[in-house]
Amino acid sequence: MKKRLMVLSLAALSGACSGGGEDAQTAADTLTRAQKDSIVADLPVPGASGVGAAMQARDRANTRTADHDTIG
Repeated sequence: MKKRLMVLSLAALSGACSGGGEDAQTAADTLTRAQKDSIVADLPVPGASGVGAAMQARDRANTRTADHDTIG
């Protein structure tokens, strides 16, 4: 997990330093909101665990909603 975080951090830094213009901006926008939140949840910063907990709560709520929709 730490290796993945290191690779993502290095990729972000190299992309930020490249000065590639519009192509670099498009590449940075390819991550979904959930992917970005997952990266933040793994960071050793205050509040990161709250992001992970919120994602888990969202997933549980979505599962309950899907289960409720199939009752019938």
